[in-house]
Amino acid sequence: MNIILLICAGMITGLHMLIEGYRWQILPAYLLLLLPCIQFLFFWKNNISTSWLTRVVKGFFYILWLYVVFELPIIAPMFSFPEPTGPYKIGTTSLHLVDEKRLEEYTKEPDDHRELMIQIWYPAEVNKNELTAPYTTHSKELAAGLQTALPLPQFALQHLNKIQTHSYQDAQLVKNESGWPVLLFSHGMNLYRYQNTFQVEELVSHGYIVVGIDHTYDAAATVFPDGRTVLNSPQLDDGIPALDKHIAVWTDDVTFVLDQLEKFNQTKNEELYHSMDMKKIGMFGHSYGGATAMQMLLRDDRVKASINMDGGLFGDDAPKQGVGKPFLMMNADEMEKYMTEAKNSEKNDLATTLFKEFDRRQTLALRGGGYSLTIPNTNHASFTDTSLFTKLLQSKGEDAQDVHQIINEVSLEFFNQYVKDDAAASMKKIADRYPKIQLTKNK
Repeated sequence: MNIILLICAGMITGLHMLIEGYRWQILPAYLLLLLPCIQFLFFWKNNISTSWLTRVVKGFFYILWLYVVFELPIIAPMFSFPEPTGPYKIGTTSLHLVDEKRLEEYTKEPDDHRELMIQIWYPAEVNKNELTAPYTTHSKELAAGLQTALPLPQFALQHLNKIQTHSYQDAQLVKNESGWPVLLFSHGMNLYRYQNTFQVEELVSHGYIVVGIDHTYDAAATVFPDGRTVLNSPQLDDGIPALDKHIAVWTDDVTFVLDQLEKFNQTKNEELYHSMDMKKIGMFGHSYGGATAMQMLLRDDRVKASINMDGGLFGDDAPKQGVGKPFLMMNADEMEKYMTEAKNSEKNDLATTLFKEFDRRQTLALRGGGYSLTIPNTNHASFTDTSLFTKLLQSKGEDAQDVHQIINEVSLEFFNQYVKDDAAASMKKIADRYPKIQLTKNK
């Protein structure tokens, strides 16, 4: 009977490896099968008597091992994204752009120009036999770059290429005579352009084109079509003056991408010809990318509305009396607590000074009609896909799927109202639906 069970277990494990491939989360389960195999192969002839103490220790070891076997896939699961609720399927493609007017300040080569990778998601026509795209095709590079951003070992992220999205690679774009409204996305420092796939796919399914930008050298890993990989190369300290100055690099990236989108929209041989409504443009971003989204409201008339997700506000021209355009500030519960504690503290250490300044700038930026909200039981990672990677990145009491649903509903209503000019959209409806987030329009 034991032989039969071992053979069956081996066949199941082999089938799993064949269909899904190796996953580090299942390694303890593989070893759990391997140990009795070794025992059977090498010790089956020996009638080894063991004491009761040895049997107790063995039993404890196996119970502990079983706990690891079942708990590890729960701690770091093969997660899935929520099904988009809109009527449109989603296509995606990536493009390599070179800004011939800007030199690359991160490299020592005098002739290096600024290079970017962007990813475009769009409403698509999908055939039944088309397959969805993986979350990433560069999991090793991404895992290496994320070492500066996430407290996880590199091997713990190399399964991300096995995560499936709801997007179809290079699918046929659905043509729209008036063009689709456009939303730009900017990632957090040391993160990556598709870090908010949960949010992007929901927006696209409701009739938006979304363009994510890898800010090269500040992104976790930028992989170019020729195979070159640029990992993040942080050259900044956490001081506000340095971050205020550096924001210009990111806004210049966004401005360049917008210029390129306008060219694509006007060039007949481009797939994106007349597919975008360049009079309806919004932007959203996380962390430093959120600060970039607010700065684009100030710097570029093409951007009509923006959302900052848990980002401090940076830039030399920070607003003194409100942004003057529709602006939404999403705060994590953790960030709100830090700012409140700093505001009420008499300390002058770096952290207290930083959060006091965050609070001051945010108060000024929200004047004159800016929206603000705080989602309970959230931290900085809650506004990204990374909160799905492992429970270790979640806040105490956080339900990541619930948090993402709130973010999606708020984002969609905000952009529908202020980018699409949809008369049926109303931020008040969101405030009434989710009183716990304390959505407020500031005076």
